[in-house]
Amino acid sequence: MMRNKDRYFVCVPMFVCLVLAIELVLGQDFKPTDKILLNCGGPAVSTDPDGREWTTDNGSKFGSKTGKSTTSQAATQDPAVPQVPFMTARIFQSPYTYSFPVASGWKFLRLYFYSASYSGLNISDARFGVTAQSYTVLRNFSVLETSLGLNYEYIVKEYSIHVDEGTLNVTFTPSTSASKAYAFVNGIEVVSMPDIYTSTDASPLTVGTNTVFTIDNTTALENVYRVNVGGNDISPSHDTGMFRSWTDDVRYIFGAAFGVTETADPEVKFEYPPGTPSYIAPKDVYLTARSMGPNANISLNFNLTWIFSVDSGFSYLVRLHFCEGTTTISKINQRVFDIYLGNQTAQDGADVIAWAENFNLPHSNGVPVHQDYVVYAPSGSPQQDLWLALHPDTASKSNYYDAILNGVEIFKISDSKGNLAGTNPPPLLVQDLIDVSLARKSSHGKSKSHTGIIAGGVGGGVVLLLLIGLFAFGTSRRRRNGKDSSTSEGPSGWLPLSLYDSKGKKELDAGYDGNVTDSKSSGMSMSIGGRSLASEDSDGLTPSAVFSQIMNPKGR
Repeated sequence: MMRNKDRYFVCVPMFVCLVLAIELVLGQDFKPTDKILLNCGGPAVSTDPDGREWTTDNGSKFGSKTGKSTTSQAATQDPAVPQVPFMTARIFQSPYTYSFPVASGWKFLRLYFYSASYSGLNISDARFGVTAQSYTVLRNFSVLETSLGLNYEYIVKEYSIHVDEGTLNVTFTPSTSASKAYAFVNGIEVVSMPDIYTSTDASPLTVGTNTVFTIDNTTALENVYRVNVGGNDISPSHDTGMFRSWTDDVRYIFGAAFGVTETADPEVKFEYPPGTPSYIAPKDVYLTARSMGPNANISLNFNLTWIFSVDSGFSYLVRLHFCEGTTTISKINQRVFDIYLGNQTAQDGADVIAWAENFNLPHSNGVPVHQDYVVYAPSGSPQQDLWLALHPDTASKSNYYDAILNGVEIFKISDSKGNLAGTNPPPLLVQDLIDVSLARKSSHGKSKSHTGIIAGGVGGGVVLLLLIGLFAFGTSRRRRNGKDSSTSEGPSGWLPLSLYDSKGKKELDAGYDGNVTDSKSSGMSMSIGGRSLASEDSDGLTPSAVFSQIMNPKGR
């Protein structure tokens, strides 16, 4: 009997040590000191579809003591829009300030909007600005125009702001340019966040100039994209304690060149490196990836490309997440590739294993790493396309001509005047041309349609047949890769506006050469759909030349 007890007392500490060891390897979620979720105009307590509890702002200590406001139910509800926090709103006819007492430090500020009629008001008259501390986060903002322009059913704006004095002030102000203008908000979320985006370790370089760009406590950020590449949507409750939403990457991939998705091998030990907090990104981001595929002859003849629409006139922090999760890639110079941002070289000879080896762990695969870059979107048209492209690095003569990516985060950086506000996106004028058979309805996402295929333009004979075959193949790939709508947790995709001309006709602009090359310019110089290119050799291309250059990129 005593022997059994002795065994029990020996086994328990061993088991506890084992659990602690697993937790140290896999990491723990971030524990926010401040977590405020206001369902504006809503009931005392309500729960959203993700299981998070919201409280009302009726009689709240956070509301203005002198400002005037009213509350209202939404006149309509789209089936894809969650009840909480979107079915009630607080409406402002004059400036109104919420004051949130919080601990000093970095905060996520998320604003929730649903385009509907409230209190009989015309939603087209809802036009307003929002400031947070000294930063202008929205100006002349129209929820209706933004919803239509992005094809989103509801809008969530996320900002990262440093609070010095213990109070976060958020002010809504109706636009003075319209006599009937009013402001409204459906939900407000304030959550503490760790200092994971500033230049604490090393300042990122500005792509194209190689100048250091410093992000510190005086900088505000707006998250515009957070993408789980090669994986599924990740809902806020499955994030690492910061309630971030991650979407799949299928909607952003250019053309039919999808590459292949990879899932980490179970034999590979997953371990966050020293100095990298485990909450930097969910483990699920690093366990799935997208690569170009094992066939070098194919990989060398295309770029794995994603397109992201951004506001012009701002700098953007682009964080790329990597992890070699297979037993095949475990040594330096096995998979080496180049990274392009905005038609410029951001990184030559990217080697994930080499980055991981800098941490001196017993293994270099299964180690998450991330790289930060800053790219400037020059002023011009209100919005433009930011291209992210990967291509095998042939100069390294690596074992595999391939590239890999696990995740992408893109943040707009406040300018010197503390401004983050862009313009409202133009409306989608070609919705009736979208093939509904390719659409994917989200159960509670932001967007209404899946990314359409980039179709061919003008041409005949062999060129036309080749184009039809190419995009027919792309169609089958999209249908095979699409997820069932009942399992989708985030927004379905939206069609980049630049894929269409003003008449609504799908066309592949002759200015695109199908390959991201280093233009050595200081801004983004590639676009499609009628937007100009800086590349001198792209003018006047025929459809056959476009097709040829897509399949046979130059400069490799």
